[in-house]
Amino acid sequence: MTVIELNDLRKSYRTHRALDGVTLTVGRGEIFGLLGPNGAGKTTVVECASGLRRPDGGTVRVLGLDSRTRRRELLQRVGVQLQEAALPDAIKVGEALRMYSSFYDRPADWRALMEEWGLTAMKRARFAGLSGGWKQRLFIALALVGDPEIVFLDELTTGLDPAARRMTWGLIRDMRDRGVTVVLVTHFMDEAEALCDRIAVIDRGRIVHEGTPDELMARCDAGSLDDAYFTLTGRTA
Repeated sequence: MTVIELNDLRKSYRTHRALDGVTLTVGRGEIFGLLGPNGAGKTTVVECASGLRRPDGGTVRVLGLDSRTRRRELLQRVGVQLQEAALPDAIKVGEALRMYSSFYDRPADWRALMEEWGLTAMKRARFAGLSGGWKQRLFIALALVGDPEIVFLDELTTGLDPAARRMTWGLIRDMRDRGVTVVLVTHFMDEAEALCDRIAVIDRGRIVHEGTPDELMARCDAGSLDDAYFTLTGRTA
């Protein structure tokens, strides 16, 4: 079942064309990757698809809803964690989850969510004192507190050490196993290959290829997703 349908999506910021006719679909229960260099348009796709930003042209239907005319209803059914997300330094883990749960009409039990994601022992810890890995665990819990059907995760593992990255990968797989559709924005090829069922490679506001990791490599006769990526985008390592 298709849960995200983007057709000819276009968005510009003054003279910069961030999206130039993006068309893609995402199926229920997938981990769908948006892979591309910085500035390629990945975050703008997420913002338009989740209802956080209005596109200049094209259509967006998520869970059967038009993101422009039924934005509030859509935001009640999706979770979003953007790359630049942050919390006040002094806020405690439990306070953040309780506050976010108040934004939704039918939230998940934030206490149960805190337990499930291993945050109970950190309930009274302040955000500023958390390590990068614990912050990302909290951000995932916050993205899930509305009991969403789809979660958008933008560059979630940027800046994490290898151990924290692997831990976060496990959390993302756990989300998918719960039945949540995950849209994962990344520019790490190993991450996309390890996690994603399908990938859209975006460069300069356009999709240059879409398919499974194996399909991307076969298309380019490449031995790795790294090699396929550089072939598809025409960029150098």
